Amino acid sequence: MECRVLSIQSHVVRGYVGNKSASFPLQVLGFEVDSINSVQFSNHTGYSHWKGQVLTADELHVLYEGIKLNNVHQYDYVLTGYTRDTSFLEMVVDIVQELKRANPNLVYVCDPVLGDHGSMYVPQNLYPVYKNKVVPVADIITPNQFEADRFVSVSLFAAQVMDLLHAMGPDTVVITSSDLPSRLGDRFLVSLGSQRHVRPDGSRTTQRVRIEVPKVDAVFVGTGDLFAAMLLAWTHHYPNDLKTACEKTFSVMHHVIQRTISYAHELAGPGRRPSPPQLELRMVQSKADIEDPAIVTEATVIS
Repeated sequence: MECRVLSIQSHVVRGYVGNKSASFPLQVLGFEVDSINSVQFSNHTGYSHWKGQVLTADELHVLYEGIKLNNVHQYDYVLTGYTRDTSFLEMVVDIVQELKRANPNLVYVCDPVLGDHGSMYVPQNLYPVYKNKVVPVADIITPNQFEADRFVSVSLFAAQVMDLLHAMGPDTVVITSSDLPSRLGDRFLVSLGSQRHVRPDGSRTTQRVRIEVPKVDAVFVGTGDLFAAMLLAWTHHYPNDLKTACEKTFSVMHHVIQRTISYAHELAGPGRRPSPPQLELRMVQSKADIEDPAIVTEATVIS
């Protein structure tokens, strides 16, 4: 039976970000993807110039109502990423709640984009909406450490942070990057994952994993969207095995990023730093790696 995803994310004409980063990889892995574009831009905002439109909450509602009128709003997953408007985000929550009432098994995968490295890059008023409305209805979240710490509002050890995030609602939490020291040296980042399961007797068990991820000296756009989509796909295929799901997800990321950086340096030439157009993700060229990634990033079970 096919799985259908409603992906509410940004769209660019040129390049890969938002729905352009998520839809193709999910389709390659056999998912049907219905996309609503939260914005429609000529290209991502890392370029010198961009043009386009931003969808309002009312326009989102109209599109969703059109799907409902045709009775084709049956979904297995909802996937969301970058948003800049509180009313739009609140409308997303309303849609998720309605879809969950229709299908209690629906899984909502949320990349709660707030900021990184100590600073916000969305308006501050989105934070309470994410914390009080979005995270409680999400099943899988993929914050970085800055975002995770903001949600729990205290500085704690990573395991405690993930436990507090679980208590807010999500059963699967993957902290995509942290400032924990890597056992492999300062050329690696540490990512952490935690997944709760309910046993047949009603008790809960939690699996936690740690992943050491090589750093790359470049700024990529769209990688977070690709990551959330791949985590959706691989947790679907391995619902009770976070270790394998993370290894597949992080290995896809590794292959796509390595192919992208190699191509970008080739275009830029010796001694030149690649430009944003040259650093667009090599998504189509990575089709085989998306379908069947060679495992190059192993996860360690820590509890």
